[in-house]
Amino acid sequence: MIYYKSAENIELMRIAGKIVHDTLCMLEQWIKPGVNTLKLDELAEEYIRSHDAVPSFKGYGDFPATLCISRNEEVVHGIPNKKTILCDGDIVSLDCGALLNGYHGDHARTYAVGNVSPEKQRLMDVTKKSLAHGIEKAVIGNHLSDIGYAVQTYAESQGYSVVRELVGHGIGQRLHEDPQVPNYGKAGRGIILKEGLVIAIEPMVNMGKAGVRTLSDGWTIVTRDRKPSAHFEHTIAITKDGPNILTSGK
Repeated sequence: MIYYKSAENIELMRIAGKIVHDTLCMLEQWIKPGVNTLKLDELAEEYIRSHDAVPSFKGYGDFPATLCISRNEEVVHGIPNKKTILCDGDIVSLDCGALLNGYHGDHARTYAVGNVSPEKQRLMDVTKKSLAHGIEKAVIGNHLSDIGYAVQTYAESQGYSVVRELVGHGIGQRLHEDPQVPNYGKAGRGIILKEGLVIAIEPMVNMGKAGVRTLSDGWTIVTRDRKPSAHFEHTIAITKDGPNILTSGK
């Protein structure tokens, strides 16, 4: 079932969205060679709780951490730990969720650690731009699949592939709600977008082929060819004035 949000609901979601935005902004100074990923997770949890919110991911399906931290060939759902040390030339995706006043915010970015190769930088740039293309299609009257079509066609036009097994989602009082929001597909299909729909759009774009697999920890998803992947995500409200990014920090 799809739950459409009122203007008041959306404003509550904007507050949660600002917390996840500000959490990732706070962490930027810590994303450098030599820092272990558990440190980033501890800082994120402390920041979220200090703002009277609760980490959305911790305990969700038994996930053990506040952040999903995924390096290089890890696509999503990487588990923070002391042994994973950021190295110069890595790219690392931080996915963060926070629950406040009964509503969730969900936001992800991929960062360069130190000096990254031009190839990795371009992958991040294209993935971020593919998200922007998807957001542009999140308007009243469009079909849901128009979002994924925009993401896919741009990413593939730049020589990359889009993960199929993982998709975006509706979001609100639950972290994951209907509808699913694929990052691929044909235009003009699926539900018609209406005012009050709030969704998380989150392209996962691979430098190599689209195939992925899950590691033995049951969470971390990696590219099958072990080439790098990037991930960007925003929580978006569909309004009469166009797409409203609730995780922009505004």
